[in-house]
Amino acid sequence: MEYVWIGIIIFVICMSFFSFWQTKRSIISVKNFIAILFVYSTTMIGFALVYTILHINGHVVMMENGKTIVASNFFQYVETSLYFSAVTLLSVGYGDIVPIGIGRWIAMVEALLGYALPAAFVVRTVMDVEKR
Repeated sequence: MEYVWIGIIIFVICMSFFSFWQTKRSIISVKNFIAILFVYSTTMIGFALVYTILHINGHVVMMENGKTIVASNFFQYVETSLYFSAVTLLSVGYGDIVPIGIGRWIAMVEALLGYALPAAFVVRTVMDVEKR
C-alpha cells in the first residue's frame, strides 16, 4: 500500500511541474507568483508525505539531535516532516533534523528541485518576455 501512496504522490508532483510549464504567461505577475507558490507547496507537501509514509512503514529516514524521531502521534510526525521538507527544499539546512539511510537520497532530490525551481521560473519568465 505504501508504494501506491508514493506513486500517487510522485504523480501529483510531476503533474504540478507539467502544468507549470504548459500554461501561457507573458509577463511577471501575481499569477506567476501564485503559481510558483503552489509548485513549491505541492513539492514540499509531497516530500513530507513520502518521509511520513516511509516512517509509518518502519523505515528510519530522519534523526533529530542524533536521536530517532519519536512522535507522540501521526500529526506530530507529519509536522516534523513538513518542517524538514521545507528546510530542505528552501535550502535553509538548520541541521537540527538530518536525513539518514534512504532519507539522504530523497533529501538530495528535494534539495536539487529547490535549487532548480527558481532558475526554471526565471528562464521561463525571460523566454515569455522575449517572445513579446
